[in-house]
Amino acid sequence: MNIRLIFLFLILITNQKVVSQNTSKKIIFKNQIINFGKADPNQDPDVIRLQGGRVVLKKVTVPKFPKGTDVSIKLTLKSNGDRWDKSGSCFVVTDPNQISIIDVSKDEEKFPEASFMSEKHGGVLATEDYKPVVELLRFMTPFGVGFYSNEEGKHRKPVYIPKWENEVVWNQDISDLESIVTGTFYIGVWIDSWVKEGYIIDLSLSYSNRPRKTTQVIPLVNTISYVKGQGLPYFFADGPLDYTFELKKNLKNAKLHYITTGHGGHSGGDEFIKIKNSVYINNKLVLDTIPWRDDCASFRRFNPTSGVWLKKDSTAYMDRNTKTYQVKEIEERLASSDLSRSNWCPGSKVEPYVVDLGDLKSGNQTLKISIPATKAEKDKSNHWLVSAYITYED
Repeated sequence: MNIRLIFLFLILITNQKVVSQNTSKKIIFKNQIINFGKADPNQDPDVIRLQGGRVVLKKVTVPKFPKGTDVSIKLTLKSNGDRWDKSGSCFVVTDPNQISIIDVSKDEEKFPEASFMSEKHGGVLATEDYKPVVELLRFMTPFGVGFYSNEEGKHRKPVYIPKWENEVVWNQDISDLESIVTGTFYIGVWIDSWVKEGYIIDLSLSYSNRPRKTTQVIPLVNTISYVKGQGLPYFFADGPLDYTFELKKNLKNAKLHYITTGHGGHSGGDEFIKIKNSVYINNKLVLDTIPWRDDCASFRRFNPTSGVWLKKDSTAYMDRNTKTYQVKEIEERLASSDLSRSNWCPGSKVEPYVVDLGDLKSGNQTLKISIPATKAEKDKSNHWLVSAYITYED
């Protein structure tokens, strides 16, 4: 019996080694600065900087996996001097042979007319010769992580945090997107930073080589203003996004992937109020939800420069003398990063909503996204960052 157990153990160890050897990692960016200003003279020469450095891209090649594979993405970020919370997006240009944000940013192409939501909002909708980028990961930078994680911020630090974190790390399973992150493709990161210091990121993709069914991807919409010609997406306040697209063939086991976050400062802004998102496919309501996060205080350790206020509160405590619970009024720290928000927190990633659509017949399809947003006014830049794509079995 002991010999059999040893034999089984050896087989298990051998199989683990095979899996480990077949797992591969592709490093995309290492210590890459994303900012609004001059480029780092020591940066990777293969990196393409767009929009003053707020967007960085790289053309990469990854071997195909004939039997499919799991894929995961890892993004590490720290502040290089930007102390604010900013929207961020890691994305893929799915077909470099078509018009893309790269061509538009370089003034080599213009967004097709059919891709516009309004005069100021081009590149939102997919067309025959243009596809919006597909988001691999939506994230929100925390307030000053890393650069300001020092003793100077000790009076902002709550007692339950042992130290400020030096960086934030996001991991995401993107196996459904394997078909657009193998072969040759452009992968990029956008951060809405407007200062010369910006942020420093590392980005990598990991491939397990574990056989799995490969799914194909159809980009639909993306409202993020990655490049010029894409204004701040405030148009949901004027009415729903209505989009008609054509399927060239029947789709099996189709799924809609929908990523959404609301923005706009101050208490009345869409960042801080609950607004329903209703999504329809072919006039059928497939998603009806209020995107909201109320766990933002759990990210406090990543936010050393978050604004802090004192709020009067009452607390129960154990009185040492009477050995009974007493209640007294206190002043509690309340940080901006603690506040609940429209599907995000400073320092969080944003999970896509995934909706099973079943099988879809070829021909024209309709997508409708209704968000009764607050109008943008002067100092209230209300807007919604929304992207959507479909995956299906080949």
